[in-house]
Amino acid sequence: MKAILTHPGSAHKDDLLACCLLVARYQVQVWRREPESSDLDDPEIIVVDVGGEHEPTRSNFDHHQFPRDHEPVCALSLVLQDMGLYEDAKSFCEWLEPAEWFDTRGPFQTADWLGVDRAIMNRLNSPIDITLLRRFAQKSEWKPGDPIWEMMRMIGEDLIMYLRTLRERIDYVAKHAELHEVEATAAEVRVLRVLFMPRTESMPDDPSSGLARYVSVSGEKVDGLIYPDRRGSGYGLSRHEDSPHLDFTQISDEEDVHFAHARGFVAKTSSTELKRLLELVAQARV
Repeated sequence: MKAILTHPGSAHKDDLLACCLLVARYQVQVWRREPESSDLDDPEIIVVDVGGEHEPTRSNFDHHQFPRDHEPVCALSLVLQDMGLYEDAKSFCEWLEPAEWFDTRGPFQTADWLGVDRAIMNRLNSPIDITLLRRFAQKSEWKPGDPIWEMMRMIGEDLIMYLRTLRERIDYVAKHAELHEVEATAAEVRVLRVLFMPRTESMPDDPSSGLARYVSVSGEKVDGLIYPDRRGSGYGLSRHEDSPHLDFTQISDEEDVHFAHARGFVAKTSSTELKRLLELVAQARV
C-alpha cells in the first residue's frame, strides 16, 4: 500500500480509529485531503470516510453514500469488516456500536437509543479523545516517526491484538473449562453454578482472561469462577458479574485461603483439588 487517505477538517473517532487499524496493518503515511478520482481508482491508496463509495476491492471505505435508513455503520465498521474483525469487535468492544450510532445518527439520537439523558453524552468526552482528534486534524500528512502517527500505530496494534488474543482465549476456555454445580441445602433456594478452568500444560499468561467473555458468548448462567492463580500454584475464586450469592470474606479464616478481598468478590487459595475448591465456593455462599 502507498498511503491512507481520509478527509480534511475536523476529525472524528470513526475515521481516526479506522486509520489507526490501517496504519498498524500497512505502516504507511496518512494523507488528510479530498480524494481525486485517481485516488479512488488506485487500490494501493486506501480511501477512508470520504469519496462516496464502499469498494473494498479498490480499498475505498466510505459510508456517507448509504441510504438514510441504512443500519448504523461507519468507516471504522467497514475497515473492521475488511480485516475480518467486525463480528468479534461487535461482541467484545462495547464502545463500537455507540460509536457507529454517534457517527451516523448524531449525539441526540444516540442518547435516545441508549436510553439516557441527552446531557450524558457530553460527560463521556475525555481529554485523551479531544487531544488526539484535534492534533490529528492539524496536519495534512502524517508519516512514520511523527508522534501522532506512532500513537495511531500503537492504538491500532493494541486493538488488533486485543480482538485476536481474546478470540483465542475464548476458544481456549471453550476447550478446557468445566461447568459445575454446588448443590443447595434444604435452607437454600438454588444451586450455585461455577465455571472451573483447570491448570493445563499450555496456558495463557493470564488464565482468568476470557472466562467472563466466554460466559457471555455461551449464554451460560454462572455465579462464580475458579481459575489458576497466575501468581502461584493455587487457584483464584471470584464471583461472576458481582453475583449476590457469593461473599468470599466468609472463607477468609480457612487455613488454605491466603487472601480474601474485603469486599468479598475474590479470594486466593493454595488448594488445587477440585473437590476442595467447590467446598470453598459452598462456604462462601450467601
